Amino acid sequence: MTLEPLPEDWTRALAVVAHPDDLEYGAASAIARWTRQGKDVRYVLVTRGEAGIADRPPHEVGPLREREQRDSAAIVGVSQVEFLDRADGLVEGGLALRRDLARVIRRHQPEVVVSINFRDSWGPGSWNHVDHRVVGVALLDAVRDAANPWVFTELVDEGLPAWTGTRFVAFGGSTQPSHYVDVSDTIDLGVASLRAHAVYLEALGGDMADPDTFLRRAAEGVGAQVGVDHAVAFEVIWS
Repeated sequence: MTLEPLPEDWTRALAVVAHPDDLEYGAASAIARWTRQGKDVRYVLVTRGEAGIADRPPHEVGPLREREQRDSAAIVGVSQVEFLDRADGLVEGGLALRRDLARVIRRHQPEVVVSINFRDSWGPGSWNHVDHRVVGVALLDAVRDAANPWVFTELVDEGLPAWTGTRFVAFGGSTQPSHYVDVSDTIDLGVASLRAHAVYLEALGGDMADPDTFLRRAAEGVGAQVGVDHAVAFEVIWS
């Protein structure tokens, strides 16, 4: 599979994912590169990941994971992080989610939208989290909704006119990658950003508890395909 360099002739991106830590499994290394270039990158989390630790109650986990996400974002140069407060594990597709996502797209006016894999799996023998699948599809629809003045007209009443400036959506970790970003100079920041999710990683255990090995091995694999030390792959869908 031939991967093309992801276009970087833009200045503002909005990263939208379901949970804290979603971006840190690869995409954050690219985000660190972009903020170093002076680009404006902002985060929107659909949930607070409160159902992510089985032996701790959601009312404790939600605030903890929010703090870890804010700390993680700061490491890669992102200061604006907001949460939509949907229920972790129970995110429903449909008009309400599309409206909320169209609202944040119109408000932040990104040229590029970033997310993570929304395909059914991460590869043979796996099944992707329902929140990832639902958010990804809704996000693609919301980019189109945000550009249409006759969809969600109540947003215009909120002072949010249609935004037609989003050029593409880039999904990190997809099983159908089309582009890559060279993160050889920022992989260390990507690793540090994942390490910031310390309590969550400890609860996960196993291979996921070692961000350095996990992220570097994946980035070296993509890098070998494209002729750089470390790279992350994205599936780009044009708006």
